[in-house]
Formats: sequence, structure tokens, C-alpha cells
Amino acid sequence: MLQQLFNDMIKQDVKPFLSNRGFAKKNLNFHKTTENLIYMFNFQKSSGNSADNVMFYVNCGIYAAELAQIQSREVLTAPQEAECHFRARIGEIAESVPDRFSIAPDTNRDELRKTLLSGLEEVIHFYDTKTSARSLVDYYTSGPFLHLGEESFHLLLQSNDVAAAKHYLNALQEKYGTEHRWTIFENKYEAIFNKYGVEFDKL
Repeated sequence: MLQQLFNDMIKQDVKPFLSNRGFAKKNLNFHKTTENLIYMFNFQKSSGNSADNVMFYVNCGIYAAELAQIQSREVLTAPQEAECHFRARIGEIAESVPDRFSIAPDTNRDELRKTLLSGLEEVIHFYDTKTSARSLVDYYTSGPFLHLGEESFHLLLQSNDVAAAKHYLNALQEKYGTEHRWTIFENKYEAIFNKYGVEFDKL
């Protein structure tokens, strides 16, 4: 019964909403392909679901062919969420939305639909600000995050933006430089700087 409610919500609410915004459905994945990026939503059912409680997550992803090439990976036309370069749960982007949704016998379906669709709308607005591989790199370097670190340095140094690469390196050194694992990252990053003939400033 509740499983059917979930299926109906995907079919009657989510699919028309995302289709109107350019997303195509395949199973529980929705993709939108542009010239530079592929945007996606993945609806993941919880493994602990029962007859009286169906829980699910909404995973968000952005895939960049340019970053896949930097990684020397095959360029995909329908990537899975785990293969995306940007990944987040819906609640990380749309803060008014939970990370995990739950459908129980007493769930107000209208409230659930309203919350879910408003979260999807918010994520799409976020997606609209990410239009290239560089904008994904800018997102992670502004953190600064270690995620996509090697790809970010390649992309920045390939485009000769040495200032941005050094700024990112300094920010990472400040944030992670005292951790034991930093040496591993530092060696990888130094090799990338050397590849492009750019001086690498160690801590």
C-alpha cells in the first residue's frame, strides 16, 4: 500500500514536475543533459523499508565530461549518481528539506509532495548556477574541499589559472596541513604542479 503510494508519487507528481524542467526518467533516475554537464536526481529507497513505513532519499548529482576526461575515464551519457562529480543529498542543498523522507500510514500526502517538490525546485535553482566543469571546481575549491582536488588542480593549471590553483593549495594547506594524511595529498598535488611546470610551495 505505502509502496504503491511512493510509486504513485514518483509517477504523478515527481515525473511531470521534472519533465517540465527538462529531465528524462529512467527507473528512479532523472537526467537532464546540456552541452557541458549532466544534472540528475536519484530516488533511493531505504533498505529498511517495511509494510507500514517506506523511507527514501533524494540524491543529487552533476556530471562533467571535461572532468571525466581529466580522470582518463570513459565519458558517460547516462551516469549513475555515484559517478557524478558533484554529489549531495537534497537536504544539503535545500536546507528546509529533510535528508530522508518517510511515508507512513498517517503521512499527509499533500504536505509530503509540497515539501519534496519545493526541495527539487531549490536544487534546480542551484543547478542553474553550475553551468560548466569550472563552476564545479570553483564550488569545491571555495570550500576548500579535498573532493575533486586532483581534477581541480588539473583543470586550473590546464587553463593557466595559476593564481586560483595556488590560492586553493594554500587554503587546503591551512585546513588539512596538520593531518597525518596530508602528505599523501601533497605528493599527488606536487606531481600535478610539476606536470604543468608550476612551482609547488610546500608547507
